[in-house]
Amino acid sequence: MPDLFVLADWLEFVVRWTHVITAIAWIGSSFYFIALDLGLRKGPHLPHGVGGEEWQVHGGGFYHINKYLVAPDNLPEHLIWFKWEAYWTWISGFALLVLVYYFGADLYLIDPRVADLATWQAVGISLASLALGWVLYSSLCNSKLGDNPNLMMGVLFAIILGMSYFYAQVFSGRAALLHLGAFTATIMAANVAMVIIPNQKIVVADMKAGRVPDAKYGKIAKLRSTHNNYLTLPVLFLMLSIHYPLAFASEFNWLIAALVFLVGVFVRHFFNTMHATKKKLIWPWFASAATMIVIAALSLAPMWNGYDPWEDENASSIEHMSPAQQRFAQAPGFEDVHAIVLGRCSMCHAQEPTWFDTYWAPLGVRLETQWQVAQHAHDIALQAGYSHAMPPANMSGITDDERAQIVAWYRAGRAGIRADEIAAGAR
Repeated sequence: MPDLFVLADWLEFVVRWTHVITAIAWIGSSFYFIALDLGLRKGPHLPHGVGGEEWQVHGGGFYHINKYLVAPDNLPEHLIWFKWEAYWTWISGFALLVLVYYFGADLYLIDPRVADLATWQAVGISLASLALGWVLYSSLCNSKLGDNPNLMMGVLFAIILGMSYFYAQVFSGRAALLHLGAFTATIMAANVAMVIIPNQKIVVADMKAGRVPDAKYGKIAKLRSTHNNYLTLPVLFLMLSIHYPLAFASEFNWLIAALVFLVGVFVRHFFNTMHATKKKLIWPWFASAATMIVIAALSLAPMWNGYDPWEDENASSIEHMSPAQQRFAQAPGFEDVHAIVLGRCSMCHAQEPTWFDTYWAPLGVRLETQWQVAQHAHDIALQAGYSHAMPPANMSGITDDERAQIVAWYRAGRAGIRADEIAAGAR
């Protein structure tokens, strides 16, 4: 029978695949319709109620698109709704959050060096913060600030900056940046589910009942779509950041995450202005480049003083490990596996790598101390035990027997964790 954790990894892979597919569909349609809306042109020949038209060519054919400012005189028989892309992007993303960060809280969500939280506390903070994001944003939109989009977005940026700092104080670096992305993505998905689609349904219901739809519903929906348009690029950066330690492992990761929102606004402003006026502004690219230079400088901050605050003399003591990490540190074969990892992996996965042309630990994963090996037990087993992904091209010459030792140790650690879970359930 295959190891359950291997099946769990395949489940995670399939859910991640689904997340990427649906996100492509959502972002693609969102960007397309914003560009279409900004590029509409008015003309005297347009039918009643049409605010603009656009001709497009794609796939060997021509398309003539009209946009009704409120609604057509008659409800079309075939009406396509753009909503499931947004819904399934959020659903699959939340499922990934549960699979990776909630079920693996001790290894990925919680960092005792940042905040020594129980699993239920960390998960509770995560869920509450996602809900809080929508409440705060929706309150802003429904307040007088909603009539001043620029000021409202400024206040929203301040909230994002505050949440970025908060996440960095309670979660691991990876989890902090990922949660800021989830915080923002929840706002975006809720915009679709709670405002845009309901408003469109009101218009459709009015048409079916023979009433004249109120134009305000379309205006509100368009504003929320525009907000989503400006938030998309930062969310993509934050989701990708978990693969880049220069983003998540810096002591200024919270500021890096917040500044990325400015870059996203600059880039989208360039494209939106171009679609609307055909003008190609130069300043957004200079502003984006300058901000990215600041971000890169912040990411190298730990190198300025040569000190890593997390690497003290107690970093390997079992008292500083989470319960799951303690199980791996106490599992049979741990000393041997630690020696294998030191000999086969730590030339790259170190604070100061010694391997040629390697200047920092790949993905920010350091495998020198016992604490670090226990922390990354899952990745070590998957990359160098069950598969031969690491070391690359087996440059360090790890043997099949050593890989088998890693697998045996990991299974023993997982068995200990499972025993703890059963005992906790019995209590």
